Amino acid sequence: MQPLVVVILVGVPLVWLVAFAAYAYLDAPNHGMDRRKWALICFFVPLFGFFAYVFERGELDYDPSEDPYAQGSDARKAGLAVHERRRGEKGLGPAGTEADDGEDDETDEWNDPDGIDIDDDG
Repeated sequence: MQPLVVVILVGVPLVWLVAFAAYAYLDAPNHGMDRRKWALICFFVPLFGFFAYVFERGELDYDPSEDPYAQGSDARKAGLAVHERRRGEKGLGPAGTEADDGEDDETDEWNDPDGIDIDDDG
């Protein structure tokens, strides 16, 4: 086998494994994780180990007090975060139907065309 082929088939993947392990070793203490454990996982479990480290690191970074969609709203206390642009909208009932707020049928928001009268009587 030619030396260039050996370098490509063995050297490049080995450099990637060392790079993944080195990154995990240097970055893990910043996130309160064990640096040796994650460096070994990244080295001995190719590619999947590094992605596992990245996802685990991301899970530990979440701080609910910094969540821009949930700060100081009553919906946050109820376990429901509402985007600022959606705050004034009506709520939905079961299966996406409009929630019954006790309004009259005359203020129907569907605005049916003239001549179409849909009755519930059948």
